[in-house]
Amino acid sequence: MKATDLRAMSQDELRVELTSLKKEQFNLRFQAASGQMENTAQVRKIRRDVARINTILTEQAEAKE
Repeated sequence: MKATDLRAMSQDELRVELTSLKKEQFNLRFQAASGQMENTAQVRKIRRDVARINTILTEQAEAKE
């Protein structure tokens, strides 16, 4: 997901997206542990999307202060 798309979202939408990404990350961890993972690059993509959302949430919180 691109940062420009994320910046257009509200904080509530970002938190919902963050929750869904964390659930997906959790499921991917189990797939990796059990050897069922087909696309290992997906783990990296999800991890970076989570970091991107956290960064934008922090920026928005600082902008309000």
